[in-house]
Parts: sequence; C-alpha cells; structure tokens
Amino acid sequence: MTTFRRLVAEWRLPSLKWATLRVPQWSPTTAAPDPARQAAMAFPHLQQPSFLLASLKADSMNKPFAQRCQDLVKVIEDFPAKELHSVFPWLVESIFGSLDGVLPGWNLRCLQGRVSPVEHSMAMEFLDPGGPMMKLVYKLQAEDYKFDFPVSYLPGPVKASIQERVLPDSPLYHNKLQLPPTGGLGLYLALNPFEYYMFFFALSLIAQKPPPGALHVRTSDCAYFILVDRYLAWFLPTEGSVLPPLSSSPGGPSPSPAPRTPAVPFASYGLHHTSLLKRHVSHQTSVNADPASHEIWRSETLLQVFVEMWLHHYSLEMYQKMQSPHAKESFMPTEEHVLVVRLLLKHLHAFANSLRPEQASPSAHSHAASPLEEFKRAAVPRFVQQKLYLFLQHCFDHWPLDASFRAVLEMWLSYLQPWRYAPERQAPGSDCQARSASERWAPFVQENLLIYTKLFLGFLNRALRTDLVSPKNALMVFRVAKVFAQPNLAEMIQRGEQLFLEPELGVPQRQHRLFTAPSFTGSFLSSWPPAVTDASFKVKSHVYSLEGQDCKYTPMFGPEVRALVLRLAQLITQAKQTAKSLSDQCGESAAGRPFLSWLGFYPADTNGSYAGNDLDEMGQDSVRKTDEYLEKALEYLCQAFRLSEAQLAQLTLALGTTQDENGKKQLPDCIVGDDGLILTPLGRYQIISGLRRFDIEYQGDWELQPIRSYEIASLVRALFQLSSAINRRFAGQMAALCSRADFLGSFCRYHLLEPGLSGRRLLSPVGRGPAASRARGPRLSLRFLGSYRTLLSLVLAFSVASLFCVGPLLCALLLVLGYVLYAVAMTLLTERGKLHQL
Repeated sequence: MTTFRRLVAEWRLPSLKWATLRVPQWSPTTAAPDPARQAAMAFPHLQQPSFLLASLKADSMNKPFAQRCQDLVKVIEDFPAKELHSVFPWLVESIFGSLDGVLPGWNLRCLQGRVSPVEHSMAMEFLDPGGPMMKLVYKLQAEDYKFDFPVSYLPGPVKASIQERVLPDSPLYHNKLQLPPTGGLGLYLALNPFEYYMFFFALSLIAQKPPPGALHVRTSDCAYFILVDRYLAWFLPTEGSVLPPLSSSPGGPSPSPAPRTPAVPFASYGLHHTSLLKRHVSHQTSVNADPASHEIWRSETLLQVFVEMWLHHYSLEMYQKMQSPHAKESFMPTEEHVLVVRLLLKHLHAFANSLRPEQASPSAHSHAASPLEEFKRAAVPRFVQQKLYLFLQHCFDHWPLDASFRAVLEMWLSYLQPWRYAPERQAPGSDCQARSASERWAPFVQENLLIYTKLFLGFLNRALRTDLVSPKNALMVFRVAKVFAQPNLAEMIQRGEQLFLEPELGVPQRQHRLFTAPSFTGSFLSSWPPAVTDASFKVKSHVYSLEGQDCKYTPMFGPEVRALVLRLAQLITQAKQTAKSLSDQCGESAAGRPFLSWLGFYPADTNGSYAGNDLDEMGQDSVRKTDEYLEKALEYLCQAFRLSEAQLAQLTLALGTTQDENGKKQLPDCIVGDDGLILTPLGRYQIISGLRRFDIEYQGDWELQPIRSYEIASLVRALFQLSSAINRRFAGQMAALCSRADFLGSFCRYHLLEPGLSGRRLLSPVGRGPAASRARGPRLSLRFLGSYRTLLSLVLAFSVASLFCVGPLLCALLLVLGYVLYAVAMTLLTERGKLHQL
C-alpha cells in the first residue's frame, strides 16, 4: 500500500488542467476548503456529472492502466456522491466487463502477478475490500442511491421465476423488482451500491468468456480468484467480527448500513404462484430492525450473491426434466467456475465451524446470540445446501468423461469433509480428532445424506465408464475411495440411512405438513425455524426438500450399490493387469527394434496401433502410479464396504480376467456369428475402457499406406511415382531374378518382396476370400527415402565423414558398401531360417 499511496500522492489530472486553476487563497486563520467544493467553485461546469463521466471515459482510452487507477483514486476522494452517482455504473462495467461478455473490462480472470506485476498490484489494491473502490461503494451507500440491474442477465431459474411473476426463494430479490421505464423493455432490480457491485463481480465469472490464450492460466494465480478469497476472509471472518465500513472521508462518520426489508410472504418453487404486482415495491423501504442485524448485512448479501450467481442455475423442476434423454443441455459450468465454487465451500466450512464450543452448544442457541453467530449456524444449510446439490448433480450427469472432472470431484470432496477446514482451536489437545470424521460430525453427515450417498452412486456410474488404466482416472477413484474409507464415516452414513428409512409412527401427519423446502423471507434473521431435535425428522426433511416427496432413495449400503462397487473392484483388477500388459508390450517393442531401424534401413512400425490410454505419453512412471492408485483404491473400497479377498478372487475369475497360456491378454468378449466375430456389450465396454483390444495391423498395399507424420508428403509421392515407373519397366526382369534358386535370387527376394507377406494373417472373416486371392509380384520400394529419420541419418553420416576429411562421393560409396554387407548377412540368415522351418 505504501508504493500505491506514494503514486497517488504524486498524481495529477491533465485532462482537468489542475495546474492552471485559480484556486481561492486561504489563510491559516480560516478553515481549509473541501477539495471537491474547491474544484466545483473553480469549474462550475464540473457540477454536471456528465462532464466528469465523459472525461473519465476519454482518459480510459488514452491513458495507461496505472495512470487510470491513480486518476480514479483521486476522483473518488475529491468528488461528492452526487457527482459519482453517474460514474459508478460505468466504472463497475469497465472493471468487470459487460454482462453480455462483449467488453472484457480489466480481464481479472487472466491477470497474474508473475506476468503483469504492476497492473496486478494496482488492480488488487484498488479492488481490495478496504480499497478505494469499496470506499466509493460505501460513499454511495450512505446516500441511499439505487442502480438498475436487468433481470435478463440473472441465472436461468431466477429469470424464469420472475418472468412468471413469482419471487425466487431468496431474500436477495425481495422489494427490489422494478417495472421497465417508459418505453423500455424487460424487468429490472433496484439494487443498492454494494449489491450492484457484488452482482457484477460474481457474474463476471460466468458472463466473461476467457480469451484463447487463457487455457494454460492457473486459476489460483489470477486476480479474480485472489479477490474472491479476500472478500470471503473480510466479510465472512473466521475470527472476530466483520470489520465496519470504511469512512468515506477522513474523520467523517461511517456510512449507514443498508436498510433492512420487512418480512414479506412470497411463493417459492412448487407452491402457489402469487402475482408479483401485488407485492411490487418501487423503492426499498427502511425498517427499524434490530441494530445488531446491521453487523452482518454485507456478509449476508455477499453470500447470497455468490450462491445465487454461481450455484442457482438449476431448479428442482429443471433437474427432474434433465433426467429425460430428450432434454436439451442447460448451463454448463467451466473448470474455473468449479474451482471458485470450491474456494467458497472451503471458506464456508471454516466460517461455520469457527464458533467456540460454548457458542455451538444447543443451550447457547436458545439464548440471545449475536447475529454473526446465528449467521454462522445458518449459512450452509440455509443458503448453500439445496443449490449446491442440484449443481453437483448436474455436473456428475453431464460433465465430459475426461480428466477435467477432477475439479468437480475435489469440490464435492471438499464439501463432504468439513472437519478438514475446522479451526484447530475447536479441539484443543486433540488436533488429529478435529481433522478426522469423528462422531461430532454425525449431524452434518445426516443432514447432507444425499450429497454423500446419491452423488457417490453418480460417481460409481461415471467410474464404470472411464478408462481406469489412465493415471488421472485412477487417481480420481483413489481419492473418492480414500475419503469414504475414513474411520467412522461409513458408520455415520449408514446410521443416517437407517434414520431416513425408519417409519413415521408417532405423528402421521407431520411428514405431509413439514417435509418441504423451507420458506425464506426478507432476511435470514426473520422466521428462521427453530432447531429440530428429532434426528429422523431432520434426515427425512433434508431428503424430501432436495428430491421431492415422491423420491426413490437407493441406500448406499444396499445390494444395488454394493453390486456396482463389486463391479468397480473387478474393473480395477482388470485395469491393473492391462497396465502391466501394456508396459510389457512397450518394453518388448523397444527392445526388439533393430538399431539400424533408427537409421531408416529397417521398416518402421506401420500398424499405427493405439492402446486407448495415455501410458505411451507418460512412460513407465505412469504404470507405477496407476498401479499404486488402483491398489490403494481397491484396499479403501474393501474397508468402506467390507469386501473380503474371497469375494474379489471369485469375481475376478468370473469375469475372465485370467491370462492365456502365452501370457497375453485375451481378445474382447465376442460371439461367433455368420459373418465372423460379433462384440457383446461387455466386449464393447472392454474396448472403450482400453481393457482389451484386437491385434490390428495394416493389411493393404504397403506402398499405399497413409502418409505418416514422420514422412515428407511431397517426397513420398514423388518416390512412389518413381518406384511405380521402375516396377512397370522392369517387372519381368525382377520376377526372373526372384525366381532363381541361387544366392542372387535370395538377395533379390530379400529386397523386392514384402517382408512377412506369406505369414500375414487376415483378421476379418468377411474379407478372407478376396484378400487371399490377391497376389503381389516383386517390386522396388523407395519410400524409406521419404522419412525424416532416413534423411537426418544421411546428413549426420556425411557430416561425421567430413570431420575425418572424407569426401561426399567416398562417404556414399562406404555407405553403399556397408549396406551391401548388411543385406548379404540378412539374406543368409533369412534363408537359413527358412531351411529350419522346412
């Protein structure tokens, strides 16, 4: 901040020509004039806000970024709220970009300190919770200004609900709806400055599309991610209270907090639709609420905005419609979006669990508690749980089956483990217990039962369709298995399922009356329902509020899920064997390749086989990682679901994962039909997962193979034309030479006949007849000269020869002589092998 303030102190505003102003003189005996009033006296036309806005817009086009920040700081300090009122919407949009994604703003999602240190530092200090921009927000907040925000840019369920004249289930929108101005289109929300700023800040994560070069940018290093972390730490503190708003002027009073709204009834999803016109309020009214509630109005607003903009993209009705195979794809979050949500969840766990033991006890809850303490208890179940569940459910169902799912997985696992983020001071002397799934977390597990059990079932269905030979996929299975194998966690989940499945005997009408999503009013402090002590009722209320009254619950430890876990265990065993087999094949192919093949004198591998995973890219180290991940995952699954070694051995045998007598993997599962082998569903799965594969090799004319990446396309085509002309011109002579029984005939057969043609087998029964009748005579092939390796080898040979003063002609003769000797030796070995075969 020292460097930043020094730069601001040296600031001058050239566009306003401060140096030429005739400022009224004042003596030490008179009071110092206010800077803003002094500027207004010198320039009466500056009292028009449009001139200040036009001047700032012009400067934004002509001045560098650092100078613009300095100008903005000076303007915020010197001008009153009346003149800054018109500047604020433009400034917010110029920072975070337009809501339609056309204007990028400051591009905070790609601004990194190691790439642009000056711009990063200036932006972070300007947008800091205690920085100049927030000071502008509080200055406008004190004057009770309102700003219009179009409803059309809100998340889908919110927009649809408002357009249907039904208020969404969040107090964030109450008493804010505005009818369109005369001649205008669409609905608007009348937001106070803090709400308007946070709406733009949160929506910029979704509205702004990252530039093409941002694919390799680390999200955690970007200014936007760091700002989210700072705002969470400032407005949702884990220690102490929320800091009061900064004073808008030195020595002046702090701005008054936002006015509270009265509790107004509203219609939530699935209930009776009440017209918004009956509840329309043009301007937010002030209410003499409890002064203590002013302590957390910014914290409450921040959390509601983040949850609404980042998570509320799916409603229960939309989620149920998305189960249809004919449903169109709805909003799909990006990996960066998921990482920011994970940061929010981690901080919320730390915030909610930062209550001292005496504050977290039930007796403390019944007594008068501060609004911040009440907010900590209600933050996660009240605002986050339902929307997060639908968000995760959609990601599990629609995210691509690739390694990018790791971001969604880690977000889910972070929410499942609040004990990882609980402050250590909660359990003095027993840190290990605070960081593990001890019994004190049973209420959280039971009240979030579906997020543990149903999403685990969704992960199983994904894992059964992925290639577990890939180290990245194996790591994801390992991570989930390790979390659910933690001590006490499986028992707490099972106990929660028992509470849900036990029948309602005492109060038969209670379920119909109260098993609904909670109704929210103007503020979370108004009508927050009292704590329910019945554990069974809590679990049932949680399940029915997320899935509806007619949900069909599948127990995580029931026979259906257990069968899927056993199937996953089988595939893990298969993947381990496949990884080892592929590793052996890679070793054999590398060891069996002759040295001269690297010089281009031996036919390269033309089969173009692909194993269906990333082992070839990562090498032997990936095989070791895959084996370690899968071995530990299998161990953790056995612990969580109490699987015995006898069960695993029996299932492995039943699936046919044993190796044949040659130690190679069997072919994919097939049945023999009239036209040859037909893949079964199991065989198709084995091929897709890379567990088994057919031995595929090129069966056509070797001269007509597709041009490889290691070949020069134009040179290969020219050599083919030359070879074809020679073969047509000397076909008879080459056939006569190859038919001789002496050494010359053997030498010609070695060069003019395709190697291994007689021993090549055709794999397709359909094409056996035509392929078998196809005969090829002796031909000359010059295609090896079109390879980069061959040409590079020749260049290296001539370069080395020149170092020893060997001329090009002599070097060429030596190369030809060396190859002739090599060919003679190979001819003799080939003929001797044929004699042994006879």
